[in-house]
Amino acid sequence: MRIVLAENFRAIFYAPFYACLALGFFRARGLDVVMQASPSPGAGIADMMSGSTHLVWGGPMRVLKDRNDKPAGPDSLVAFGEVAARDPFYLIGRPELLPFSFSKLTALRLAAVSEVVTPWLCLQQDLRDLGVDPDAIERSADAPMQDNLNALKAGTIDVVQAFEPLVTLAQHQGIGVPLHAAHTRGPTAYTTFLSTQAHLDRHGDAFQAMAGALESFSPWLAAEGVGSLAQVVGHLYPHVAPEVLVRSLERCQATQIWSCRPEISIAGFDRLAQSLVSAGFITHAAAYQDCVAPWARECPARTQPV
Repeated sequence: MRIVLAENFRAIFYAPFYACLALGFFRARGLDVVMQASPSPGAGIADMMSGSTHLVWGGPMRVLKDRNDKPAGPDSLVAFGEVAARDPFYLIGRPELLPFSFSKLTALRLAAVSEVVTPWLCLQQDLRDLGVDPDAIERSADAPMQDNLNALKAGTIDVVQAFEPLVTLAQHQGIGVPLHAAHTRGPTAYTTFLSTQAHLDRHGDAFQAMAGALESFSPWLAAEGVGSLAQVVGHLYPHVAPEVLVRSLERCQATQIWSCRPEISIAGFDRLAQSLVSAGFITHAAAYQDCVAPWARECPARTQPV
């Protein structure tokens, strides 16, 4: 069956999606998956609603927001197939800020991510958990991550929120070092496949096969290594030097960001929902079982690796 998959935006921590496509893991399950670029983060959702694509990858945040804003129906979003089970973002700053604590942010200038909202929403919960008021932080949120890294180099910003390869680039160029890694909070449902209930009803078998194909990635990576992964996906990152790409992928693997399985973590979903509610992004959190495809629901007895 032919499935059109919208690429939310290009990022290194999305490497398992690209690898599953390039290595034929979807094809081995009888699927002809065609990847279509989205004009901007989140735009793939509109394409899916119009019927031009079948599914997109992105954050379950969008499912929670959808269920918060409108009644359930055929166009309601549904999540399945977890790839990023932990938050891939970092805080980067000058080495002299080490050892780092969140309390220091109240006296520093922070550049949060502007491209997507989830990193800042989740960081706010981390801050509250440690008794730090996010509103007490001087925050800039209107520039892309690369521009923020340039501002860090220029000294007009003290701390930058970013993901790979900017973390590795900051180190290689002597701009800054990782001060805090968001993955250390534990499971956070960060990136899954998303589709509509109508598409799920119509193409459920194909979607289940796609989610199942994700499980081929981790054994392949364990056998072949990060260097092979970089060779498979490197052409998608033409502006990233090969050694930087390898180091970035190594960091993703070492920090257990990738789960690559059909099921979505209950603990990760609950943590994400808590962050969205406390930040005021949504007023209430829909139930896990209302947001996740039936065959992608985690058994409560099955836990995430730590």
